[in-house]
Amino acid sequence: MLGYLLKGIIIGFSIAAPVGPIGVLCIKRTLTEGRSAGFVTGLGAAAADTMYGVIAAFGLTAITGLLVAQQVWIHSIGGAFLLYLGIKILLSKPADESATAEKKSLFGNFISTFFLTITNPTTILSFMAVFAGIGVGAGNYTDSAIVAAGVCLGSSAWWFILSGVMSLLRSRINNSALVWINRCSGLLIISFGIWSIAQLLSHS
Repeated sequence: MLGYLLKGIIIGFSIAAPVGPIGVLCIKRTLTEGRSAGFVTGLGAAAADTMYGVIAAFGLTAITGLLVAQQVWIHSIGGAFLLYLGIKILLSKPADESATAEKKSLFGNFISTFFLTITNPTTILSFMAVFAGIGVGAGNYTDSAIVAAGVCLGSSAWWFILSGVMSLLRSRINNSALVWINRCSGLLIISFGIWSIAQLLSHS
């Protein structure tokens, strides 16, 4: 039982760790809005990873089939949302952004990254392959639930560490640096959006 939990933690941590659009958002929001905003941003992705992990671990093939069959539409919505977020961040000014952040709920940070992660349904295929490799599934619901819980813990641990490290740097960043953080993170997120849409077009 403990072995499956540890495997789940490793899977969740490994899937969350590569720096993609969610990582850029977590870093950017931690530096501009604080550690809580950054961590909750990561938790949105962790929740989506956990949901996909549950679907894969419990072998819910009907849901998997539906998500994969509609992945072009789902993925294109995610790509368009990345473009929107990237342009919004690129054009934002630190002073205006700080005022907006005060009115903005942490729930909004959570939902935005949950939505971005959930619009990449091919993630579920990765989970299915990994779970099959460690022998989880095929009706073993106890082991499946333990691994899914481990995925949640592992993914959350990564976002806790990343937001914590970034928060240590926050006090050293002035307004001028924040402008460049917005520009760089905005351009990176726009690039992820363009790449996502280009991948869809190349396979259409």
